[in-house]
Amino acid sequence: MRKTAWKTWMAIAAITIVIGTFFYSDYLADNISKREAKRMQEWATAQQHIASSDIGQDLSLASIITAEQSSIPVIETNEHDSIMSYLNLDSSAAQQDPQYLVTKLQEYKATGRSIKTYFGADLSQFNIYYYGESTLLKQVRYFPLVQLLVVVLFVSTILRLIQVRNRSMQNQLWAGLAKETAHQLGTPISALSGWTALLRENAEVNKILPEMDKDIARLKLISERFSMIGGTPKKESVEIRELVEHAVDYIRKRAPEKVIFVIRNTPSNAIQVCIAPTLIEWVIENILKNALDALEGSGNIFIDVTEEHTWVHIDISDDGKGIETELQGEIFEPGVSTKKRGWGLGLTLAKRIIEQYHSGKLMLMQSAPGKGSCFRISLNK
Repeated sequence: MRKTAWKTWMAIAAITIVIGTFFYSDYLADNISKREAKRMQEWATAQQHIASSDIGQDLSLASIITAEQSSIPVIETNEHDSIMSYLNLDSSAAQQDPQYLVTKLQEYKATGRSIKTYFGADLSQFNIYYYGESTLLKQVRYFPLVQLLVVVLFVSTILRLIQVRNRSMQNQLWAGLAKETAHQLGTPISALSGWTALLRENAEVNKILPEMDKDIARLKLISERFSMIGGTPKKESVEIRELVEHAVDYIRKRAPEKVIFVIRNTPSNAIQVCIAPTLIEWVIENILKNALDALEGSGNIFIDVTEEHTWVHIDISDDGKGIETELQGEIFEPGVSTKKRGWGLGLTLAKRIIEQYHSGKLMLMQSAPGKGSCFRISLNK
């Protein structure tokens, strides 16, 4: 829906620009046409003055007016409609093609742009000057069509580039999703392989089976999480503090001993939020894992849960290596990762889960190289 909407607005904007330009160009063309008509009237009057002047009469002004008329094409005919002369037309075409001037004359007659000048008192002798449009006037008239073509080409090119970019992002997303799936399944599968090896060595079944049950439950959880991506997750009212503590506890058990997890600023009252718990827990785990990677074996991870009007904020911060400034604006894009072996998909999926499925917000609050990072998850209560 969003893609269709912005494409529609882009088309409307382009059409509006072209229509606006068309009307403005028409307004300019009308003004230029009136000025040319006035210039031709002055030119025809000057021509008549020169033709009927007496010897020794000052013709300097009339000569200047006729000389300055160098842009408007004109064909002069007599009272018998015979072509007498022409001005500002292709002379070589007129010499090579006898019909060239005749065709132009018919064209100018069709527009009705003409001026008649009389000679003598009986008005039986006269000349008619048929004239066309100057090159400038034609350019102004055809400019909207040229602009329309340019706008169409520009919009087509932009849409094509966006289409190629979206296709590339989709390819990265699918590739990353496959790798993320393999990554998520790797830990419990490896654990199960270890348990089966111990069973072959006749280890105590009663001690191994509970751990195997945990890994099987983890596989089911991973399968459930991925099955929700692309669908409509089922939501339920959940106490958010317990969910956060459960996610932190899971990551803490798998973190190095020198990494300290601190849950602080948690409200004393219960906070119920309508969410898909398995997906939100996945998001929290993902951000905690990123913080764990940023610490590189030692450091602190702080988790804060706060309320603000109708919002619940979960802030996860660390004092690790931080994110480079040039990557901070792209950190949620597919394929962007601060890890050497990262797929660049975890934060992309996390943002999709929070913003599209839960109408919340996921943002990088702050980060600086060598000083750590802070991510905020905001959910509507």
